[in-house]
Amino acid sequence: MRDSRQDDQTDLYASLHAQFGWKVDRHFNMAQVCCGRWAAAPDAATRVAVREHRPGHPPLSHTFAHLQQAANRLSQVLKGLGVKPGERVAIVMPQRFETAVAYMAVLQMGAVAMPLSMLFGPEALSFRIQDSQARVAVCDATAMEALSAARADCPALHTVIGVDLLGAASVGNLQFDQALAKAKPHFQAVRTLAEDPAVLIYTSGTTGNPKGALIPHRALIGNLTGFVCSQNWFGFDPFDRQKKSKAIFWSPADWAWTGGLMDALLPSLYFGRPIVAFNGRFGPEMAFEILQSHKVTHTFLFPTALKSMMKAVPHPRQHYALRLQAIMSAGEAVGDAVFAYCEQELGVTVNEMFGQTEINYVVGNCARLWPARANSMGKGYPGHLVAVIDEAGQLCPAGTLGEVAVNRFDVHGYPDPVFFLGYWNNEGATQAKYTGDWCRTGDLATADADGYLWYQGRTDDMFKAAGYRIGPGEIENCLVKHPAVANAAVVPKPDKDRGALVKAYVVLSPDFEAQRQKASSVREFEHKVKAHLQQHVRGLLAPYEYPKEIEFIDALPMTTTGKVQRRILRLQEQERAERGSKSHD
Repeated sequence: MRDSRQDDQTDLYASLHAQFGWKVDRHFNMAQVCCGRWAAAPDAATRVAVREHRPGHPPLSHTFAHLQQAANRLSQVLKGLGVKPGERVAIVMPQRFETAVAYMAVLQMGAVAMPLSMLFGPEALSFRIQDSQARVAVCDATAMEALSAARADCPALHTVIGVDLLGAASVGNLQFDQALAKAKPHFQAVRTLAEDPAVLIYTSGTTGNPKGALIPHRALIGNLTGFVCSQNWFGFDPFDRQKKSKAIFWSPADWAWTGGLMDALLPSLYFGRPIVAFNGRFGPEMAFEILQSHKVTHTFLFPTALKSMMKAVPHPRQHYALRLQAIMSAGEAVGDAVFAYCEQELGVTVNEMFGQTEINYVVGNCARLWPARANSMGKGYPGHLVAVIDEAGQLCPAGTLGEVAVNRFDVHGYPDPVFFLGYWNNEGATQAKYTGDWCRTGDLATADADGYLWYQGRTDDMFKAAGYRIGPGEIENCLVKHPAVANAAVVPKPDKDRGALVKAYVVLSPDFEAQRQKASSVREFEHKVKAHLQQHVRGLLAPYEYPKEIEFIDALPMTTTGKVQRRILRLQEQERAERGSKSHD
């Protein structure tokens, strides 16, 4: 096979789809393929699974043998607490070795891992824990305060296993290290079906509460073609005849989100390659330090991260010794400037990718196998039949706007394993996701004559801000709970650096409106109320969800049926941004 780097016109896309077929065993378990099989290999005691980055100190490496033994001990602890197959275990943990242990322990039991972000406040945590009826949680010490506040509304949560807790264990709490030290190092893994549930991830909606997407074990297999393609073979390069390529992965993506769990941690472990864990705040210089010190070859970086790295270090190879072979990016469009920066300054063509929690890693680019086009979402990865459809579920002609959808079956007519099982206790929402065999993504795009998809926006009111997927409903619900707010609508405000900012339109309650009218300085009054509302949201939800800008309004635009017309407010923000841009020309 010819090296595609020698010929920019090499395009193996059609032949890849024609030759590819899924093979998923009836019995399959994520933990077994990501850890158990490597722990049983002769080199288990030396093959590194997780490398923890510790600024100012040497990295701490953990082998697959160590990972498996710790997972076995935690499985024994969870079993002793009454956790059974199918039951949910909350995991409130950052990037660290113990997080990988928690996932492997829960999954090999046949239980369901429910990742929760360290950024969540008490209200966000309590809803998800209560809705899922999780009885046990594994929690990092830095998130214990928020989780402790949430427990008052979660009577089913009887035990929290705390990592790095200080002092003796208290009622309802166990110390991670102490509990594992007392447990047996052996555990008989449950022989799960590929169809059995493995992960429950809550996704924010535009109205109402977040929905829990239930992911089966087989979905990991469905993710792999996209991972391998976007990561330019991930060290298994058929063009590399001397087999010199070695893969080391790192991404700042939170392991509590689909991007960090399904696109980084699990696939890296699946291929028996080390992943770098960094429990710290992202910064462009720190990112380059991690890439250099760990000799990272493959990475997933959000466009926002790449933009900050480009601005902070315009010529990185003058300062850092980098070994990058592939960069995948997702969450929003990379843009021409960042695309060129990656090619010219990092020596790598960035592969953009698109997916959802429900059907992840389905569309993207692969510069090694077919030409990548800047700003394009790419094409459906091998094994996934992706198209742009209209409201009736019919294919749209090239260049016609429609909704991106993925078929339940591949081009050969075989079931695609990437699909989620459905929304937790919400059959209506699950059915609404489909039109026939097409699973709708809610994202608008056009397809060109060559099959490349070009993102155009959302069909609903979801939006991305600094790489985070924002659901207005949860933020609006939180705002309305404050005594100052009668009603609220959350929309994106265009921002050239972060894509969008979270903006809230707020109707003041009668009492606060009266106070505003009597205030000696309306500006100072509004400033104080805005600060209180921002702090209110930050304390209950995640920091990235709080409104960076608040505008008071007498009444929200409503439909005749009483629904807020966010579309009108979004258009207003877009028009303001356009006027502002023209005024600076």
